[in-house]
This record gives sequence, structure tokens and C-alpha cells, in this order.
Amino acid sequence: MLIIAASFYLSFYIRFDFSIDTVDKYLQLILFFLPIFMIVKISTFYVFRIYSITWRYVGLNDLCKIVNALITAEMVLIGVIYYMFLTETQRLSGSGTMFPRSIIVIDWILSLFFMSAIRISKRLYHEILSRKRSKEGKNTIIIGAGNSAEMLVREISRQLVPEFNVIGFLDDDPNKIGAYVHSIKVLGKIEKLRDFIYKHNIAVVIIAITNLDYGALKKIYEMSRGSGIKNIKITPMMHGDNNVNIAINSLEDLKIEDLIGRQVIKLDYGKIKDFLSDNRIVVFGAGGSIGSEVASQLCALKPSHLVLFDMDETAMFNIEHKLSKHYPALKQNISYVIGNITDIRRVEEVFTQYRPDKVFHAAAYKHVPMMEHNPTEAIKVNVLGTHNIATCSERYGVKKFIMLSTDKAVNPSGIMGATKRAAEEICRVLAGATSFISVRFGNVLGSRGSVLPLMLEQLRKGGPLTVTHRDMERYFMTIPEAVSLVLQASVIGQSGDIMILDMGKPVKILELAEELIRLHGMTPYKDIDIEFIGLRPAEKLREELYTSVEKITRTSHEKILTIMNAGVSTKPEIQDMLGQLRETLESSGTHKDMEIRNILRKYHMLGDSPQ
Repeated sequence: MLIIAASFYLSFYIRFDFSIDTVDKYLQLILFFLPIFMIVKISTFYVFRIYSITWRYVGLNDLCKIVNALITAEMVLIGVIYYMFLTETQRLSGSGTMFPRSIIVIDWILSLFFMSAIRISKRLYHEILSRKRSKEGKNTIIIGAGNSAEMLVREISRQLVPEFNVIGFLDDDPNKIGAYVHSIKVLGKIEKLRDFIYKHNIAVVIIAITNLDYGALKKIYEMSRGSGIKNIKITPMMHGDNNVNIAINSLEDLKIEDLIGRQVIKLDYGKIKDFLSDNRIVVFGAGGSIGSEVASQLCALKPSHLVLFDMDETAMFNIEHKLSKHYPALKQNISYVIGNITDIRRVEEVFTQYRPDKVFHAAAYKHVPMMEHNPTEAIKVNVLGTHNIATCSERYGVKKFIMLSTDKAVNPSGIMGATKRAAEEICRVLAGATSFISVRFGNVLGSRGSVLPLMLEQLRKGGPLTVTHRDMERYFMTIPEAVSLVLQASVIGQSGDIMILDMGKPVKILELAEELIRLHGMTPYKDIDIEFIGLRPAEKLREELYTSVEKITRTSHEKILTIMNAGVSTKPEIQDMLGQLRETLESSGTHKDMEIRNILRKYHMLGDSPQ
């Protein structure tokens, strides 16, 4: 109100060259119209939600909103002054002249200046005037000088108790070297990292480039560790578009899996966002390594409601804590449901209550040797559980159902692979009004029970690292990248499709073990030994992503393929197989395991065990 009054009054001084006598003649007119100016402007600001702007984080979008609000207010005032109070303005002006039209323009300029200045003042204080305090943090160098780095520095400057004192940036773009980002200089190329670490007594290295592959990351890691840096952080993979804010609490420690399996992946975030945002989505198996990452990336796309379903209450507690921290605005839009997909009534309750548009199915037993010893449980969850979710999706009008499958479903030689193959077939034969697609991919680094956490635990205990066979190979990818490709595949896939992710070249497990030892500054076979323990039940030397009879075609994305001729069964055959499996599970016979294997072989889901 003070700004409105000051702007209106000062407009007359500026219009009449600061002549007090002339302004005094318009005093009655000023007093008459001042309440009208206040009512019109405050009402307009309320409509444009100007008062919801957080001063400390004001940006260009907020300033544009103020400009638009003021233009609207001044247009309304022109109508009020010249059409509703035309004769009144002539009477009150003293000389019988019209209300000076230039007053409206001058008032708009002054209002814009004062309103913008007062909102920028808090950000100015925190980011500029209090910058001296930032030197209290640890000396930090940021790799990259792009959007992520700029957002990160802005966040750091807002900290009341600074954690980092950013000395400078390093970037390989010659056009950026010597330039300044928020008054911090781009010092030079990344290859000079060692020199700048010693020169500026750096304690922290932050990697703020999201599209670096594992080769470039490894070089940065080796230069940093070789210079005595133990605190190496990295901005997370960008979920969504490039306007996603980078927060300090989202920084992650550079992990071994980033150095081994990280790949440069380009995604069409626009199409992914259009496909998934403002949708009601259920994620089954949300407590697992893959399911929790699916949930996290979906949150970044802002679904209208997200339902997370899992039988592990501890895992659900952990993901609730994580999502509440990173996505507080979505807290009311996320539901956490404890249940088992083998319980058809519980599954149906979820569909009845939430009526999802999309379903992601990541619930499964996945450990090959364990499932060899427990085939009945593998059937209950991986086959019958999948059928429960799939049939409910069909019955309740789900638009798209995305099942996460595995390369072990290709020519399966064990129970786990056979049950996932059966799950793929269930999705394929049910495809119709609901689009069912399966996404098949290999091992993800760092998932629970996978080879990497096992080796890290062995390394912590001083070794030896165990490898099943000298020639064993696997496809690897990091969890965030695999999940991002799953989201992209969910957009591209058509009903009945089996999609596969191009995970690059297979990696020898022996080479993975040797590299892991080296990354910890030790020498393989000298400091840490490697032992070969032999293949486990149903384990293959090499995994495949598709069979010889399955033909693959390229999609619009270079790392996503579609399998043609994937089906091996008809819908009646699948129904017969499910019926026989249920009968076997309900029977009291002592040879259930053998009967299950025979049924799976009969319907071409299980091959011979590997030699």
C-alpha cells in the first residue's frame, strides 16, 4: 500500500518536473483516486498470486508475473479513470483538463521498480551481501559450469551456515574458461584438476555434469583421489527436464557403480512428462532397488497421485522418509500400501480405491539360486502375483501396464528365469484395451543382493573376492539409468510389446572384481586375492537379451529395442498352465517342485539346466 501511494504521488512530481505548486493543484484528484488505485492494484496482485512469491527465491518468472499484473492493473485504471470518472477528473484537476495520461505510464514504471526491488532485496542480501560468510565452508571446486553448476552455486549462496566455499569451476568448453558464474571464475579445463586442488587447498570436488560416462568419471575420480581428496560428490541424474532444481541435499557421494556402469543416455523428457504427469500411478514392488528408483523418478514428473505397494514395511518406511525429504510438496499425493501381490483381495482393494491410469510392476523374487530351492514361492509371486495385478489392471481400465522383466527370461534354464518368461507371456496374451508391455534388461549395479554389494562387503573384510567362473559375463547398468530407460520404453512401447534395453557390452565379472580392487587403491592378487567358486544352480556363463527366434527392431530411441515374434503360447495355453500350477500348489503332494518344473517345461517356459 505504501508503494502504491508513493508511486502514484511521485508520478505527478516527475510529470510536472518536480514543481510542488503544480502538484498541489492536483492534490484533490490524487486523494480521490488513491483508494481506487489501491483497490484495483491489490485485487489484481491477489488474482496474479503476487503475494505467494517467496522473496528469498524470487526469479525471472516471478518478475514477469509482476510485470503482467501491473500492466493489467494499469489497463483497468485507464478504464476506470477515463470512462467511469471522466467528468470528475476534469472537476478535480482544478483547471478542467483531463487526467494526465502520462501518469499511468510513470506510475507503472515506478510501481514495477519498487515492487521488484523489495522482492529482490532478500535474495540480494543472502546471495551477495552475505557472501563473505561462505568462506567459512570447505574449499570446493565444481566440475562443469553449466545449468546444474549454476543452480548448485545459487543454493550454496543461500545457506545460512555454509558447507562449501566454492573456489572456482573447471570446464572443457573453451568459451566458458575465464568467464564468471555468480562472481565465481571458471578457472580452466578439467584435466588441470590436480593443479588447482594443490593450488587452492581443495577439500571437496563436486561433479555437476549429468551426462558424463563412466570413463570421464573415472579420470576425475583418479585425479581427485590421487591428490588426496576423499570427499567427491556428484549431482544426481536429472529426472525430468533441465529446469529441475539442484539442491544441496540431493548431492550424492560418487559411487563405485557410477565409475563402472554409468552411461551417457539421452531421453525425451518432454514425451515422458506428457505421458506420466497428472496420472494416477501404482508401483508394485516399490520397496525394492528398482521399484524405489521408479517411484523417485515418477515423483519428479509430478503425477496426480502415486501409490507405492510393497510387502516390506521397513523398505516402505525408508522410501517414505526419502520422498518426504526430496519431494515435500507431493506428500499429500503419495500413498504407501503394505500388501502382497499374491493376495488378490488386497490387490483389488488398491485398484478399487485409487483407479490407476498406469501401473508399474516391479515386484518379483529375483535371486536365481534361491529360487531354484524354492520354486513354489517363485510361482506364487512371479507368475500368479503378476496374473493378479494384470487381470485387475484389465478389469479396472488401466491404460498401460509396464512389467519389469529380466534377461534371465531368455532361454531360461532355471526357475527364476522361467517364472519371468511366464510373466512376460501373461502380459502378452492379455494385451488389448489395456496396453501391456514388458521391459527386459540385465543386471543393475548396486541393487540389493547383486554382485557389487557382495564384493564391496568382501573387500571391507579384507577379501578374498569370490567369482563363480573366470569367463562369466553380465550386462550392467546403474539403477537410475536403467529406470530412466524403462520410463522411456513405457512411452514408446505398444500393447503386447517386449522391449529390451541396450546395456552396452557385457562385462566380465573377473574384470569387475579386479577394477573394484584397483579403485580402492590396491593391487589384485597381491593386496586382495580373487577366488573362483564355481557356477551356482541354474546359473549361466553368459546372459542373452533375446533368443535366436526373436527378431529385434529399432525404436525411436537408440538404446531401446522391440522384440518381434516373442510369443510362445496362446491365451488358452496360458490359462491351462496357470490352472495346473494352482492345482499343484494347493495339492498336498511331496513332489511339488518336480511337478512345477514339468509344467513349466510342458509350456516351453523352462529349458534344460546349464552344464
